[in-house]
Amino acid sequence: MNDSFQKHSSTWVSFSYISFGAAAFMLVLGIWMMPLDLWGKGYLAMGILMLVQTTVNMTKTLRDNAESEKLMRKIEDAKTEKLMVKFNRDSDS
Repeated sequence: MNDSFQKHSSTWVSFSYISFGAAAFMLVLGIWMMPLDLWGKGYLAMGILMLVQTTVNMTKTLRDNAESEKLMRKIEDAKTEKLMVKFNRDSDS
């Protein structure tokens, strides 16, 4: 069983950073140009920053849980294989 992960290409990583930067820039520009007082703009900016932060946290949590389950399955598979080898050895005797 091959559990290696394929790394993303440097082009994709660069595209991701550039896309995030462009979106953040356009959002900041949009909030700045919006006809609201400073309190309204601050509230929108705070909400957006918290949404991005919680999205990153949720993504990391889901990935960590998936990797943990994968490791637990690997451990269970190893235990099962060990029991099967022992059973086969005992039955051959």
